[in-house]
Amino acid sequence: MTITRIETGARMSRIVKHNGVAYLCGQTSDAPTVAEQTQVILEKVEDLLATAGSDKTRILQCVIWLSDMADFAEMNTVWDAWVPEGHAPARACGEAKLARDVLKVEMIVTAACD
Repeated sequence: MTITRIETGARMSRIVKHNGVAYLCGQTSDAPTVAEQTQVILEKVEDLLATAGSDKTRILQCVIWLSDMADFAEMNTVWDAWVPEGHAPARACGEAKLARDVLKVEMIVTAACD
């Protein structure tokens, strides 16, 4: 079976495709608010999915990390407007210390792809 790595550096690939599944690296943004970070992240996810031969209707799972669970509702407002009706993926959300203090949201997406 073939493994395809896209936008690969020494530490990681932005996309890894295997057996009809695309695994995206964690997406973040340093925009000032949780809502803005979420919007930017979802735009990045859409771009990466297109590169992988997929789209947001084919997302299988999304793992979301928030630096503070108090931001859950604000993040969900943007998420709920973005996710296509009838195509909600399996999803988990937890609180974690993210790589930089400015980061409030990180999303890790797995999707079916061509």
